[in-house]
Amino acid sequence: MRIVSWNVNGIRAAERKGFLEWLQQEQPDIVCVQESKIQPDQVTKKLRHPEGYATLWTSGVRKGYSSTATFVKEGLEPQTLDLMGVQQFDDEGRVQILRYPDFNLINAYFPNSRDERARLGFKLEFFSDITRLCADMVAKGENVILCGDYNVAHKPIDLARPKPNENSPGYYIEEREAMTAFLDAGFVDVFRRFDDGPDNYTWWSYRARSRERNVGWRIDYHCVNEAFMPRVKDCKIMPDVMGSDHCPVMLEIE
Repeated sequence: MRIVSWNVNGIRAAERKGFLEWLQQEQPDIVCVQESKIQPDQVTKKLRHPEGYATLWTSGVRKGYSSTATFVKEGLEPQTLDLMGVQQFDDEGRVQILRYPDFNLINAYFPNSRDERARLGFKLEFFSDITRLCADMVAKGENVILCGDYNVAHKPIDLARPKPNENSPGYYIEEREAMTAFLDAGFVDVFRRFDDGPDNYTWWSYRARSRERNVGWRIDYHCVNEAFMPRVKDCKIMPDVMGSDHCPVMLEIE
């Protein structure tokens, strides 16, 4: 099974840039989309019913902001779809929980901490709540895949220019420590189990030809509980896929 996570920075814009063509060509089993920025009544028929896929949409209250969606191959629909259960995050459509018999797939769009730490407290609350949610699932004997845009580069290797960005949103020490606390709770940054090298990024600024020069950040992740790792076969960043300022990240499991 191949599970792709992709912040599309607006699903309607991504549709115009070839998202559905990519979906049909790549044929992943599941695609978790973040920052879809769409309300249910704005979803086109082509987006709602791509050939061979069912779709699940979770929209925020505010139009054109945040929100998540998941594209699932027909026959792989989850048993249930749940939200996070925390109103301030559900009001922004930040989390979808797809429950399957042998794992829970969580599609998450983590808040941006913003300049001058304007929303850092909100971000840290989200980290705390999602960590608790995942740990509670594992305590019940359930497996967890938490994928999405975490909006944080965890370590210096995860961004091209760590020193100049020490006081930048996405690299504040507080959010990096929150990421460490999440992993210390029994979870694995899967990509790093397969590739511990530099220059692996998932987001590039639109400015100064950043993507062309690969001056980027790795802020999109697949994380799983440690006991689930034997089922993980691969995790790959797909930097050549265009259509957003992020690129997709693919997880392959048995």
